[in-house]
Amino acid sequence: MRRLRIATRGSAQARHQAELVAGQLQASSGADVELVIIQTTGDQRPDVPLHEIGGQGVFVKEVQWAVLEGRADLAVHSAKDLPSSDVTAGLVIAAFCERRSPWDVLIGRALADLGEGATVATGSVRRRAQLAALRPDLRLIELRGNIHSRLQKIPEDGSIVMAEAALQILGLQALVAHRFSLDEMVPQAGQGAVAIECRSEDAAAVEACERLDHGPTRRCVEAERAFLATLGSGCSLPVGAYAEPTVGGSFVLHTYVGL
Repeated sequence: MRRLRIATRGSAQARHQAELVAGQLQASSGADVELVIIQTTGDQRPDVPLHEIGGQGVFVKEVQWAVLEGRADLAVHSAKDLPSSDVTAGLVIAAFCERRSPWDVLIGRALADLGEGATVATGSVRRRAQLAALRPDLRLIELRGNIHSRLQKIPEDGSIVMAEAALQILGLQALVAHRFSLDEMVPQAGQGAVAIECRSEDAAAVEACERLDHGPTRRCVEAERAFLATLGSGCSLPVGAYAEPTVGGSFVLHTYVGL
């Protein structure tokens, strides 16, 4: 088996995520694996809201180019960052790894402990819309940056919102003050899952990655992505989708569309 080069963003979360995939590939196929670190536009401009610099695909385009141009053999992404309605020609999602937590969480103060007019920081229009409906009194402010820089921006009187899966990857689950229920906040499509892309013509890489594909996760995430694709939605619109697995391998699709 040839050496497999994994393209990934350079953040701590992305690197650790890619390292976990590398370990699984080595164990399942015996391949030698190395990481190719890509600095994306989204990482280089942490002070600008996502919807102003390209939306959902801003973290993945440069990583995908590395694969298409032959500088890497596969790309590892957080599935929620992949545009749902813009399939990249020449690439195939060879695997969705088993999903971690799909839930959004508060770090700082728990929801019940947030006082009238408390400050909550998030860069997601989906989260802001659902928070505004849940607690109209809250003061919502913008939040960007990698995980560790976000953790330094917790408002004194409030909280920040993050995906629990990101904390799980870095072993920071103990920081969770409140886990939003499905009734409180519908997650982003694909949240908590990792997607692996390869060149569609690279049969050996596709075969190696397919060994990591988790069927139940794929069915659920594909349903969530199909919902977003139908709406033509990126992260510029307040839309959420979560396919809740049921007994027998099916799922119930929960959706949120804000104004």
